[in-house]
Amino acid sequence: MPSKKALSLTATAAAIALGLTACGGDTGGGGEGEPLQYGYILPETGDLSHLGPPQISAAQYALSEINAAGGVLDTELPDFLAGDEANDAAQANDAANRLVDQDADIIIGAAASGMTQAVMDTVTGAEVVQCSGSNTAPGLAEEDESGYYWRTAPSDNMQGPVLAEKIASDGHQSVAITYRADDYGEGLANAAADALEENGIEVVYQEGYDPNSSNFDSVVGEISGADADAVVLVSFEEGVQIITGLIEGGVEAAQMYGTDGLNDETLAEKVDAEDPGAIEGFQGTAPDTGAEGFVDDLTAFDEDLEVLQFAGQVFDCTIITALAAEQAGSTEPSEFVNEIEAVSKEGTECSTFAECRDLIAEGEDIDYQGVSGPIDFNSEGDVTSATFQIYGYDAEGVHSKLDAITVTG
Repeated sequence: MPSKKALSLTATAAAIALGLTACGGDTGGGGEGEPLQYGYILPETGDLSHLGPPQISAAQYALSEINAAGGVLDTELPDFLAGDEANDAAQANDAANRLVDQDADIIIGAAASGMTQAVMDTVTGAEVVQCSGSNTAPGLAEEDESGYYWRTAPSDNMQGPVLAEKIASDGHQSVAITYRADDYGEGLANAAADALEENGIEVVYQEGYDPNSSNFDSVVGEISGADADAVVLVSFEEGVQIITGLIEGGVEAAQMYGTDGLNDETLAEKVDAEDPGAIEGFQGTAPDTGAEGFVDDLTAFDEDLEVLQFAGQVFDCTIITALAAEQAGSTEPSEFVNEIEAVSKEGTECSTFAECRDLIAEGEDIDYQGVSGPIDFNSEGDVTSATFQIYGYDAEGVHSKLDAITVTG
């Protein structure tokens, strides 16, 4: 994927001319005289709908910050075009086709790795930039040969070792792993298992399950029968049933570890509304939701938010793609896609849209420092550095971030 770090004098002059045209009010400030148009394909309904609000609100918050700074190329951006992935491949692809037909330049999402696989060809084949803040399945970025797909969420190949090191530091010697039988579940389970074995910990059970099943008693029975020191669950919301069954079967919550799919501030209430403390000691790893100041600002922007997972990564997707358009002096995806990697590294560090935009206007190369971590894209569209959090639940069932670890992979 080609990349250039600074605008040439000709490109800079063109960008200025576009800005002047926008100020005249006749056209927007983009490659084709149109404002940059964002859309999203995120879960508004379906079994992943709890991941929709933090990602949608983070995207909208980023848009408000961009517009508060004057927009992209001196032109305010219109509202997001909305699409519901509903964790259903057909519905997600219908949403993708509709957003492409509505002339979206950038599509944020999809949330689930499987849904991105369903829409990627539709989006990138139309030369529309796609940036996901929550796709973590290993190898997903490499599947895209167009260069239009990017993700600010780190691959599970980076998360697996973080989880393994946490389990090892807690003194466990044997682990049972259960995972949803899809690309996300299998990829993260394998990454964790490999890292556990490298830490000298025996994986005594590693089996996938049908996430659409209505009953997980057999999964609970097999895990209980494995007689492991610790249990890893690579699950989404269906994992609540597995946790509940394990606790009822005598497995302590402090022996259980989750991943980002279970990083839910309301998990304790879902497991046992009458006794939220039943999951005291449950821990897990997940890409960090974002710096403390960002979380405060986001929850002030949307006071109803309860879940925060992947909010920081989606915010960064929105900001960094807008900065790429500024760097290219164009809102044409075929022009600014080549700048996405460039604005993420090897320049003057900056952390807000306004600060970075001003540096670009001064002819500086920039290195956007995201609220979710350093980012530093590689040419395939993957982040090469990311911050993970260790989360847990106390005796009252209250969720908290116990630690944060930045890794490079």
